[in-house]
Amino acid sequence: MTQARSGQSLYLRLTAMQFSEATPTPNLELTGTMATDTMTTGCNVLLHPGEPSEMLVQLENLGRRTLQLDLQVEGDFPSQWCQIGMEGRVLLPGQRMEAVLYFQASPDFFEDNQLQDESLILDYRSRLIAYYTPEDLAGEDASPTNRRVCESAGFNLYVRPRSLYLNFLPALYREVDFISRFLTIFEQAFEPAVQSLDVLWAYLDPLTAPQAMLPFLAHWVAWPMDPRWSLQKQRRLIRQAMEIYRWRGTRRGLRLYLHLYTDLPLDEDIPQELDKHIGIEEVFGDGFVLSTTRMGEDSIIGGGRPFHFIVTLRPDSGVQVDELLVRYIIEQEKPAFCTYELYMERGE
Repeated sequence: MTQARSGQSLYLRLTAMQFSEATPTPNLELTGTMATDTMTTGCNVLLHPGEPSEMLVQLENLGRRTLQLDLQVEGDFPSQWCQIGMEGRVLLPGQRMEAVLYFQASPDFFEDNQLQDESLILDYRSRLIAYYTPEDLAGEDASPTNRRVCESAGFNLYVRPRSLYLNFLPALYREVDFISRFLTIFEQAFEPAVQSLDVLWAYLDPLTAPQAMLPFLAHWVAWPMDPRWSLQKQRRLIRQAMEIYRWRGTRRGLRLYLHLYTDLPLDEDIPQELDKHIGIEEVFGDGFVLSTTRMGEDSIIGGGRPFHFIVTLRPDSGVQVDELLVRYIIEQEKPAFCTYELYMERGE
């Protein structure tokens, strides 16, 4: 909306950048020049707590003198809500200038006012006053008492909570201010539940769930919470618990578990176990079979260990790995009848 006023020397226009679709009904009990004028002919500015709002001020010098301008805002709203931005203070004859009024209310405007006994004020009335001093009077003879009010314009400032439910109403109902404020009551009651449902997946994902939810998620997949694990590693282990269960007792499952703890790469593209960061070599043989072996060449009698495997970790330089915890993982994941050896090869 815009409001235009013209005087002998200055033309003043106000344009709201954010305006309300629903204009409140003027309060007939208000008295005073400011209240009567601004509530009927003023420019309406919508202000959401915590969000900036702007009003454009257009000034034009209609006289033949150069004017030195000064803008002031008077109103019943807190003064810290408004700031004035001007391109300059000198306006040449026939020239135009633009200024901006920046408004911003506290983000917790409604919460702070809940503790007050008085009724909450949402509609404010104000006036922009433009003072000017002709350039030929701006010397020593000019004083604040000689300044002349060249032009003024009123505007209304409406503080409203942002409402999403208005988007579901026909345009006819959006024009009623009471309906928007009435719907906000239900929106504040139901919207937190709706938002929780929209992000429910984040509560059920161990990587993004709150820390208080981790014991529940761990119990859900029967994964023990071990204080020896860091919080980030526990999140990863709970998320991969079903995959670890699926491959428990196999080389793939043991390698995945060690990968989640040590952060060493899986190296799935490397075929040889000797070249992987987590090498697991199985030492299984045919045993003593006379029909397919030659004594003293490719077989021995005694000394063999069936179902035996060797785990070799090759962490990079500076990476610390707890050997006792690695052995705990291997004991937990290997079949009960298997034996193993563990070697830790430090990088250069």
